[in-house]
Amino acid sequence: MAIRGAVLAARAAGTDRPHVITQVTEHPAVLAACRDLEVLHDVAVTYLPVDDTGRVDPGTVEAAITPDTVLVSIMHANNETGTIQPIAEIAAITRARGVLLHTDAAQSAGKIAVNLDDLGVDLLTVVGHKMYAPKGIAALYVRTGVPLHPIVGGGGQEHGLRAGTENVAYAVGLGRAADLAGQALAGGETARLTALRDRLEQRLHDRLPGRVHLNGHPTERLPNTLNVRIAGVGALALLTGRPAVAASAGSACHAGRDEPSPVLTAMGLHRQDALSALRLSLGRWSTSREIDAAAAAIAIATLGPS
Repeated sequence: MAIRGAVLAARAAGTDRPHVITQVTEHPAVLAACRDLEVLHDVAVTYLPVDDTGRVDPGTVEAAITPDTVLVSIMHANNETGTIQPIAEIAAITRARGVLLHTDAAQSAGKIAVNLDDLGVDLLTVVGHKMYAPKGIAALYVRTGVPLHPIVGGGGQEHGLRAGTENVAYAVGLGRAADLAGQALAGGETARLTALRDRLEQRLHDRLPGRVHLNGHPTERLPNTLNVRIAGVGALALLTGRPAVAASAGSACHAGRDEPSPVLTAMGLHRQDALSALRLSLGRWSTSREIDAAAAAIAIATLGPS
């Protein structure tokens, strides 16, 4: 809705061939929307590269803006590595150039503070199940005055942007989940998750010295996500051999596929290194005992019983 709606509204307002800027490591939902616009609506799309930590350079965003640019879509935090993007810096650039900015905050909302005024975005996506709401509910923040073209015609639901009877029960569930997430953040959840994530990384380093390497930014990353590669072992084979550890060898959307992650290859990892990557996620009820057990199980799967 954010991407198609903004671009089609711009075309309706007179932009002959709207231009969109995104990055190569976006979630497939964003990339698919951009590719559909290219194919079906003759929209120009620029896919920016990222550095070896998975971050996009705000300077490359600014350099890519043209007179026809109507939208920039850069995710707040990556779903595989947890790398956090410099959204506020990018927003300052887009605002000065009169370009809309959308950010996918599905991964970050509920894990770290997400303040619309601080980020400066025009459109922001939140996904319910990432903060313990039921699957199948989400929300889109639209800054006042931002024009969007409806993606589903019909009734006047959702301010005329998406026809169809609203799922009130799920919407209430999303609201309650957001309330609980806010309470958890106020109670120090970010610090608690960060400590557990760092403990897990350290336990893996201790048990597998010299073989564990971080994928993503060392500091600008989510507190609940740890993406590492273990030299000499394929992640899918490792997880298959340790069913007690619930993890993925990339995005959870593509779990079970023995193909290198496009996110990691875009960060410059060779195929074999990308195939060795584990994405380990922590949650509200994760404990230090579980962290230690997971590290031990992964080490045993890598080295064999001692």
